[in-house]
Amino acid sequence: MKHTFWHLAGHGGVKLFAQGWLPEGEPRDVIVIAHGYAEHGGRYGNLVERLVPQGYAIYAIDHRGHGQSGGKRALVDRMDWVIEDFHKFVAEVRARHGGQKIKLLGHSMGGNVAFGYALRWPDDLSGLILSGPLIGGSAPAAQRLAVKLLSAIAPTLGTVDLPPGAVSRDPQVVDDYLNDILVTIGKVPARTAHELFAPLPGYLKRAPEMKVPVLIQHGEADALVPLAGARPTIDAIGASDKTVIIYPGLFHEIYNEPEKDAVIGDLARWLEAHPA
Repeated sequence: MKHTFWHLAGHGGVKLFAQGWLPEGEPRDVIVIAHGYAEHGGRYGNLVERLVPQGYAIYAIDHRGHGQSGGKRALVDRMDWVIEDFHKFVAEVRARHGGQKIKLLGHSMGGNVAFGYALRWPDDLSGLILSGPLIGGSAPAAQRLAVKLLSAIAPTLGTVDLPPGAVSRDPQVVDDYLNDILVTIGKVPARTAHELFAPLPGYLKRAPEMKVPVLIQHGEADALVPLAGARPTIDAIGASDKTVIIYPGLFHEIYNEPEKDAVIGDLARWLEAHPA
């Protein structure tokens, strides 16, 4: 396969890192990844190794404040800016492939990004894939208010700790995560916490408008983005072509779990049934 990378300017001129993995010959379809909080687009090697040899082109961007992109580490200053950055990136990817529609794959925070994208620009997409997506749920009112205030007065102040051990039941995955210099370890900045949850009530309200074919894959034992929080929004999605697969016992990063081959196999079969 061919590995390519480039940079583009995001909102406010932030320098964003983008990369792609291309098969030999003309791709059968194009998949664009929106990665999760605190990680980066280079952590999807399991998908690249499985899908690119099958003819799929895969692209990923490091969101602002993440990976090799610019911005303060793990800071989501505005979710709208992240989504707009992603829209610009998708436009560049589509231009490289004759303007064809693409499929979005959003994991965790990236599911938040992808869902917001699909509501705003559905005509860009031939499908939407959500992995452990942060598209629903809420905190107690007092906690929400505190985070909102901290977001305004101390946006980089750390709030909640996300335990790295919750990403996967595979100790090697957790060890690699902890030792990846492009992963940000530590408490979630107050502004990021606020911006991640601010769109969710709107997503629940607008979910019936979602008509793009959608695949949702979620670990039943996901402690970082619990299924119970996402379930009302998942149930409200209006797409007539909606597939929901729940994996008993699996943690947050389902593509990095010991059962990853079966999980990616489900994704591959869905892609096969939803051609470009």
